[in-house]
Amino acid sequence: MKARQLVGWNLRRLRVAKGLSQEALGLMAGCEPSYVGRIERGRENTTIETLENLAHTLGIQLADFFVAPEPGDRKPSPLRAGRKPRKAK
Repeated sequence: MKARQLVGWNLRRLRVAKGLSQEALGLMAGCEPSYVGRIERGRENTTIETLENLAHTLGIQLADFFVAPEPGDRKPSPLRAGRKPRKAK
């Protein structure tokens, strides 16, 4: 697993474990929610400063983003959608 993918996998795992949406985490850490999603998907090569902000917000150590998954670990299930579906007219 490449470093960006590893960081993204752990960010998602830790965020879901805390029960936070991408939107909530992004707002609390001072970055765009869509940016959090791109980090989680391994599409962003983020800065250490952003990782420090995310780690502080999640109450974890920076090194926790670089922990290799155990064999058999699966990505966490998505959280329930935060927005209500639109009503049909």
